[in-house]
Amino acid sequence: MVVTDRASAPAESTPRGAGPGGPSLRARVIAIAVATAVLATVAVVYTVTAARRADSADTPSAFGLDRGQLYFRSTREGDGAGRVARVAAVPAARGAAAMSAKAAPAPDHRTTGGPVCERFHAAGGTALCLQRRPGIPPAAYAVVLDGRLREKRRIALTGIPNRARVSASGRMLSWTMFATGDSYATTSFSTRTSLLDTRTGYLIKNMEDIPLTLDGRRYHSPDVNYWGVSFARDDNRFYATVSTKGRTYLVEGDLRRWTARTLRENVECPSLSPDNTRLAFKKRVREGARDPWRLYVLDLRTMREQPLAEERSVDDQAAWLDDHTLGYALPGRGGRGSDIWTVPADGTGAPALRVADGSSPAPVR
Repeated sequence: MVVTDRASAPAESTPRGAGPGGPSLRARVIAIAVATAVLATVAVVYTVTAARRADSADTPSAFGLDRGQLYFRSTREGDGAGRVARVAAVPAARGAAAMSAKAAPAPDHRTTGGPVCERFHAAGGTALCLQRRPGIPPAAYAVVLDGRLREKRRIALTGIPNRARVSASGRMLSWTMFATGDSYATTSFSTRTSLLDTRTGYLIKNMEDIPLTLDGRRYHSPDVNYWGVSFARDDNRFYATVSTKGRTYLVEGDLRRWTARTLRENVECPSLSPDNTRLAFKKRVREGARDPWRLYVLDLRTMREQPLAEERSVDDQAAWLDDHTLGYALPGRGGRGSDIWTVPADGTGAPALRVADGSSPAPVR
């Protein structure tokens, strides 16, 4: 038997810097580098996901477009300010001409939890949410939502959100952005109005190119601005405001023929009644920027207009809550937010507070 002296035996190969049974320094450095990279990746993914969630218009499916509800943008501080909320719609009998100045406001049992929007409108199982984007110059998104208020399409825009409308069927959408300025009370503003066919996906980014007939003649001018579109039930005919040379006009348009013609002067932000027989609009009744407008209703058959009982200046595109009642936003007391008021559409009765701390009323029938 041969006995080998352990001291003279070849030493085992031990990596430099490694202790008995432990990893080498190089292995530890690699492990730390890999762990750091993984953590950095996780942090980036989390940040991007959080940003997308914060910017998304998606809402829990429990908060959707339900019939018999009045949807609106809540302006109540500390209670989902800026988010879409809803209350039960006022029955037609309550919204009729029987309303008086002493009528108590309907109970405000609002349900919150909708998307964050600057302007909102909904009909026919489709909703349109205009969201501001941070940064300079001003920018926004037009977000198309389904009946569960889940995002279907997002369109990047420039400017300040101003008007939003969905046709009764939910097929046609329109929105208006302030390209420059932020008020119709002055002449130093410019708008850009877009149209979207949700069935075909066809987007018209700026409807100023539509051929315009003014006073029976084809009209051309670089200062033409459109805003405040309202669609008829056939999803083809529409009404809107056009301004040029310091004047405003009501126009009737035909999408298939791609034409528009003026009907009368001094009409802004038209809104077509559910029965398609009348237009609510704001009319300039005095010059200057101080309380310039009053609400009117135009009978499209007789072309006769009727001033409404609301005598305050309404800078809004009124919404028909039913065939007898209009809803609109007015500044809140003390300069806070805005409130939603209603008034009979036949010129009788008196304004009534419907929702405190709200704007963009949109009834879902």
